[in-house]
Amino acid sequence: MSASPTHFPATSPVPTPAPPSPLWPGLLLATVVAVVALVLGRWLPLVGGPVFGILLGVLIRNTVSPPRACEPGIRFAGKKILQWSIIALGFGLSLTQVARTGMESLTITAVTIVAAFTSALVLGKLLNIPSKLKLLIGAGTAICGGSAIAAVTPIIKADEHDTAFAISTIFLFNLVAVLVFPALGHLMDLSQQGFGLWAGTAINDTSSVVAAGYSYGKEAGDHATIVKLTRATLIIPMCLILAAIEAWKHKKSGASDFRLSAIVPWFILWFVVASAARTLGLIPEAVQPAIHVAANFLIIMALTAIGLSADLRRMAGTGFKPIALGLGVWIAVAVSSLAVQFATGQV
Repeated sequence: MSASPTHFPATSPVPTPAPPSPLWPGLLLATVVAVVALVLGRWLPLVGGPVFGILLGVLIRNTVSPPRACEPGIRFAGKKILQWSIIALGFGLSLTQVARTGMESLTITAVTIVAAFTSALVLGKLLNIPSKLKLLIGAGTAICGGSAIAAVTPIIKADEHDTAFAISTIFLFNLVAVLVFPALGHLMDLSQQGFGLWAGTAINDTSSVVAAGYSYGKEAGDHATIVKLTRATLIIPMCLILAAIEAWKHKKSGASDFRLSAIVPWFILWFVVASAARTLGLIPEAVQPAIHVAANFLIIMALTAIGLSADLRRMAGTGFKPIALGLGVWIAVAVSSLAVQFATGQV
């Protein structure tokens, strides 16, 4: 009697993982739009390349809508290139110089930062604004506008819509400040140094600080720029504090997928390394202009990608409450800065 044949259960073929989508279509689109934004920013420096980048990105996203093939590259630019741009900015910031020339502004800067975050939390709660959006608006108003928002975004994992809305809100009040601050300064008869200190601590974006300062006078512009650079260095401790808070939240919630490497802002640590290299003179003077140009373009490209991801219909659903929050925080910062200046006789 012959043995019956052995039957083996049929096995399903192992599915071949799909190859990763190429990044180049989205990166190419972000690069082309960023170049246009850079040119427009040089033509109209009051607005600046980064703001043009995000505005053009939003316009394209909500009119023609980029092809699906562009999405991986757009996401990559909005996250990784955003981090690289922050690191590149560090090569142009000498921590020693800023600390030496801007110590007198630290007290006022500290007060305005506390005022910004406190008012953002209180008003944000009253207006029922999502926590990440109010944190982005608070950080942008407290430190340095779009750069601070760019640095905070990957730490708190804010989405592109909140980031775009926060940057747009901050830009609106930067523009108002450039037009209103010099007139208010003359009305209050502020000195050149007093106005520079006020502009440097109460206006968010560097280009807007420079525009307002030098429209008041050369001495005011010089002082405002130095104060603004001092204020910009506070991105580092702010991001480290936010990272520690995020780590504490994960630990408190008992999240099993918590990884320290996902919370610690390594790009900020590299920013410190880059700034240290600049401070120690390890970066040749001849290459610093090229690094500055590269850093500026990278941040324009990253913010362009954020704009290309922003859905205006979703942003419109948020309503005008974020703008009201931005106005309230901006007023709190401007008033607290002036109050400390008058109290300490630095007007």
